[in-house]
Amino acid sequence: MKRNWQGVFPAISTQFNNDGSINYDSNARMLEDLINDGIDGIIALGTIGENASLSPQEKRDFIKHTVDTVNGRITVISGCTENTAQLAAQYAQDVDALGVDGLMLLPAMVYRGTDREVITHFQTVARSTKLPIMIYNNPVSYGVDINLEMTAILAEEQNIVAIKESTTDTRRLTELQSRFGDRFEILCGVDDIALESILLGATGWISGLTNVFPRESVTLFRLAREGRIEDAREIYRWFMPLLRLDTIPTLVQCIKLAEQIVGRGNENVRMPRMTLIGEERDYVQKVVNEALATRLDLNKYI
Repeated sequence: MKRNWQGVFPAISTQFNNDGSINYDSNARMLEDLINDGIDGIIALGTIGENASLSPQEKRDFIKHTVDTVNGRITVISGCTENTAQLAAQYAQDVDALGVDGLMLLPAMVYRGTDREVITHFQTVARSTKLPIMIYNNPVSYGVDINLEMTAILAEEQNIVAIKESTTDTRRLTELQSRFGDRFEILCGVDDIALESILLGATGWISGLTNVFPRESVTLFRLAREGRIEDAREIYRWFMPLLRLDTIPTLVQCIKLAEQIVGRGNENVRMPRMTLIGEERDYVQKVVNEALATRLDLNKYI
């Protein structure tokens, strides 16, 4: 099974009202803006979407609203973050019925599984649904590295079609390509190695800061794929202080505050997360304001 999961995919935030309820109107506006800015698809309910902070019903309601709002204009992939394979399989079946285009599947949360347990988790979910599945490999955050030998076993599951590669080691992209050829779409999942990953053959970029500066992200990706390296580097150098915000423990708060500063959402989060204060808040505001003050004219790259 092969899906064209190529291009720029913002991992969208889940917008909340001041009382903690989901702000569907804000999310709809965000989606419309992103689509108008030329992104290729979205990841709903990933890390930035605070998946683990939503109730089971809220997750399904949010996906339904997202699918209805998008209405087939772009690809909608849902994050799948559950504590057991059975819950993840049920979630996959439920969001399939709601109309998503695919699943970004994480290892089981809370318990750090052995290689055999992680493989079985992915196999169980893959065999429960016909949805195409993206492996989310993020050993930095989740403590589990889906290595090449594990990937070889999972390659036998025909509906596992893509990998979000977030080891932070760009050598892994070449290793995956050398071992598996074009068996998988490989998408960069770490913002501050995006250009390097695209030049090494990543077919897509799943990004947090794309929510804040989507046009710059789309232009950077296009230039890199076209081999216009000097132009791509110019945007990348401007972008780098922002992209670093996606690589720290408070990335959700940083990105949501950045969204608020540029008028693309608000910074409300759910506990255990709390909005930024003090030096952390000042730093994000400084980085975003400097980026706005030095924003590049993208017309020069057309």
